[in-house]
Amino acid sequence: MNHLRFLNYVDEVARTGSVRQASERLHVAPSAVLRRIQDIEDELGTPVFERLPRGMRLTAAGELFIQYVRTRAAELDRVRSEIEDLQGLRRGSVRLVASQALASAFLPKMVASFRVRHSLVGFQIRVADHVQALSALRMFDTDLALVFNLSDEPDIERIAEFEQRLCVMMHRTHPLAKDEGPLRLRDCADYPLVMPNPEIGGRQLLDRFLSRRSLRFHPVVECNSFEFLRGYLQYEQALSFQIHIGAVNDGGPFVSRDIEDRGFPKGTLALAALRGRQLPVIAYSFIEHLKRGLEEDAIDKSA
Repeated sequence: MNHLRFLNYVDEVARTGSVRQASERLHVAPSAVLRRIQDIEDELGTPVFERLPRGMRLTAAGELFIQYVRTRAAELDRVRSEIEDLQGLRRGSVRLVASQALASAFLPKMVASFRVRHSLVGFQIRVADHVQALSALRMFDTDLALVFNLSDEPDIERIAEFEQRLCVMMHRTHPLAKDEGPLRLRDCADYPLVMPNPEIGGRQLLDRFLSRRSLRFHPVVECNSFEFLRGYLQYEQALSFQIHIGAVNDGGPFVSRDIEDRGFPKGTLALAALRGRQLPVIAYSFIEHLKRGLEEDAIDKSA
């Protein structure tokens, strides 16, 4: 319901009196807020806001329009509640294929928080790589895929995308853990490397970058399990690699540091479904829940 989201842009500007503050609260660009306000004013044929040197103020027409927006929002909340009961949104099952990086922390948090409101909803979660995720979508073995570096395919719809950096993982007692901030890949070459298998998306991102440099990595251990790789870091002063959403800096035994090499690429975490497929109603609700969680995670990691 994009048109409802755009009406919310007007509401936030009215509440804050500022496009900049509204854009920060909405987590969108100020230009996007201004563009949608202009679209609405063009459709109404009159200004909704007065542009002042120190902000925005509702016009008389804007006062009428914002009352309509808020009344509609309240009515929509009531209708949504009724639709949940009517369409069985409080029940059902969601099937999801996800990358390993999400399996230990992010995805359990998302499922558990969703079930706070929808306690009768069940989940079937499968951890797999991007190739297996595509197959599962096409075979109707899953409703959704949330995977890193999903390839572009004409029959796959990307519902949302989120940028992900690759970072270096280590035990808290590792010599490189004493410093703060990003480090260069060359700093890693002096230590044993335990790395994901070459078919893992994060490893592919790293290998493509190294292929254009003189630096070469020779891992002492390769494995398709991030749980094993992280566990290994407890027994040797080794380093591993992980995308940001799977990295931890929570005061526990492991820490992560960003990579600062110039031109180091970033990957994409994609939420996807089979194009044209009608998903269960409960899946659409979980999609919105996931998107909010991913947006909040991106904000937290950039703070």
